[in-house]
Amino acid sequence: MTKEVYLTAEGLEEIKKEYENLIQVKRPEVIIALKEARALGDLSENAEYDAARTEQAEVEARIKELEVMLENAVVITEVNTDVVSIGTKVKLSYVDDDEIEEYSIVGVNEADPFENKISNESPIAKAILGLKVGSTVSVESPNGSYDVKIMEISA
Repeated sequence: MTKEVYLTAEGLEEIKKEYENLIQVKRPEVIIALKEARALGDLSENAEYDAARTEQAEVEARIKELEVMLENAVVITEVNTDVVSIGTKVKLSYVDDDEIEEYSIVGVNEADPFENKISNESPIAKAILGLKVGSTVSVESPNGSYDVKIMEISA
């Protein structure tokens, strides 16, 4: 059984764009590169051919991966801001150091820590999912536990 892939509408569009680019642009480029490398002769000592084959394998693997994501996508359309859930933005206060951070809770495939988009499977998201504003919870992480308080939930 394949696992559901949680995506925001924005995340679904990004995956569709990448998929279309791989099918319509990248795959044809790799096929041309393979033909050109094959034309160079002896395939046993042909670095260009080996590189093109490797790239072809990577492109095809990514296409398959994206197809599975698209087939199993669960798009988060309605976001309930009463509790923390996938698709919500949450403002957290770190209890021990008075630091405040804002995160978007997204599916695994959209997670991007540099944009404060955290996976619903991350330790912090697991700890706060389903909780309301004002809740304080202990987060278990590989570096030890710490407490956070939910200050705000928005769409």
